[in-house]
Amino acid sequence: MERQGRPPGPACHRPDLPELQRLAATVETWWPEILAFLHTGITNAGSEGTNRVIKTIARDAYGFRNPGNQRLRTRCATTRRARGHLDAR
Repeated sequence: MERQGRPPGPACHRPDLPELQRLAATVETWWPEILAFLHTGITNAGSEGTNRVIKTIARDAYGFRNPGNQRLRTRCATTRRARGHLDAR
């Protein structure tokens, strides 16, 4: 049974959908980065994770009177040992 005003089949077959146009524009914008990942398998996930930890620590430390303590907390939270990469013997 055909829906009124629409062709039969799933909606994703319609190229005039704004969501598909936006997705296509996003993929086109990021294509060099996508292609670099496909060729190398390297991502920036590590630096993105570190930035997330730093922002979380900064939010938790909001209102600290000593900026040095905030920097120290950030450094401690982002060291390899704190993230479990080194044996703490």
